Amino acid sequence: MERISPREAHALMEREDYAYLDVRTVPEFETGHPMGAYNIPVAHMGEGGTVPNDAFEREVAAVFAKDAPLVVGCASGVRSQTAAARLVAAGFTRVVEQRAGMHGVRDPFGRVKERGWQAEGLPVATEAKPSRSHREIAAQNA
Repeated sequence: MERISPREAHALMEREDYAYLDVRTVPEFETGHPMGAYNIPVAHMGEGGTVPNDAFEREVAAVFAKDAPLVVGCASGVRSQTAAARLVAAGFTRVVEQRAGMHGVRDPFGRVKERGWQAEGLPVATEAKPSRSHREIAAQNA
């Protein structure tokens, strides 16, 4: 699976109509996300940490066709790799994963190794466009 930079992801969204699928938790998404992003978490907040979203593939399939062009992103590029692999295994054919997520990748000392979407100065929103928040997506598919 292809891994791309935040700037490459933005270019695909602008030039080739890729949709951005933010797989972070709802609270993370609500603090800021790529403008126009959809939020379908690959894991939810639970007691003691995150728990896998067993409905992830089903929720994505309810919003996107299997051949829809998707950029998958998260906070730093870890969850998005898992999510993108799950989508490919479920039959999605045009999935790319955005390295460095929203906040970038840091080394063990906290130094930035690769800047994320926000640090690159790419467009950020705190409100989801209609029908793109996880609450709306989950409600439509309940």
